[in-house]
Amino acid sequence: MRSVLSFLLVIGLAVPLPAQTRTAKPLTIYYIDTEGGQSTLFVSPTGESLLVDTGNPGGRDTDRIQLALADAGVTQIDHLVLTHYHIDHIGGLEELAKRVPIKHVYDHGPSSEAPNQAFQAAYAALTAKAVHTVAKPGDKIAIPGLDITIVSSNGQVLKTNLPGAGKPNAECADFKEKDLSAVFDPDNAMSVGFLMVYGKFRTVDLGDLTWNHEGQLMCPSNKLGTIDLYLVSHHGINQSSSPALVHGLQPRVAVMNNGTRKGGAVETFQTLETSPGLEDLWQLHWSYNVLLEHNAAGAFIANIDDNATIAALLTAPPPPARGAGAPGGRGGAAPGGAVVAPAVIAPGGQGQPPAWGAAATPPESGRRKKEITGA
Repeated sequence: MRSVLSFLLVIGLAVPLPAQTRTAKPLTIYYIDTEGGQSTLFVSPTGESLLVDTGNPGGRDTDRIQLALADAGVTQIDHLVLTHYHIDHIGGLEELAKRVPIKHVYDHGPSSEAPNQAFQAAYAALTAKAVHTVAKPGDKIAIPGLDITIVSSNGQVLKTNLPGAGKPNAECADFKEKDLSAVFDPDNAMSVGFLMVYGKFRTVDLGDLTWNHEGQLMCPSNKLGTIDLYLVSHHGINQSSSPALVHGLQPRVAVMNNGTRKGGAVETFQTLETSPGLEDLWQLHWSYNVLLEHNAAGAFIANIDDNATIAALLTAPPPPARGAGAPGGRGGAAPGGAVVAPAVIAPGGQGQPPAWGAAATPPESGRRKKEITGA
């Protein structure tokens, strides 16, 4: 069986430090491959842990989270942020809570969608054993050495500027809200998002916060300022990652937690590619949605299908023309003749998610481990 590991980023300060802190460990970030979901582990210089989301149900993603915890030497989760209640973000929670102590849980409050009774019961039992905080914009997550500010939660965004932020955002002149009324996944817009500062290093994780709420956060002035590292919101689905957000943040590096066919929309890649100052884009998976035109170079992708599979996809005849019985637009034929078209995300953005406790069935991926050091 092939195993999967995440991107591993080690962030060390390049500025002079007081003598008593020079031996401190760096900030370490694991972007764990949950194949189109999210689970991100931060380990502070003092060893305190912050896990964001728990991936899909079924045990596969929980095993991967445990690999990251073991690699980091973490034996308990000090802080768990659940961005929202979609199955690809909270699906592994019940199993994870059986394996690892969880001390403090943060969420946005009750779900804005139809509640899952099994999850509610399991979640109530978990939060009864931990400290439970309903996050609000402006709140802090207290971890020594880090400055973590909640910037979105429960459909509300930060109303005041963070220190050093507040400049007019030039992208707002062209910003237009999107009509997302046909997408029945309102809990995305409720996502808990935060900005983390470590010395001069700044990173943001907004969960699946949607386009229109990004506009509220970034227009007419940029309330967050610029950042070094951007976790591409919503897996790269084009309901998020507006130019107002991405170009306003001006990240140096972006990481996309996409799946092979989930997320990674052409529009999102184009926004990233035109973002001023972007040096690198890292992907959890090679995306079949954009093929060669927009995928990053292979060295920047954690999991790539074998060469034969990709070659068959790229060299196959194009699909029949629109109106001839095949999906219109761009695509190619997969091995066996099946048509591969840009991914269609079902309501909820999760594709037809499994029920709580059911096994998730995305394909397994090959293993690559990336390490980055920087200021």
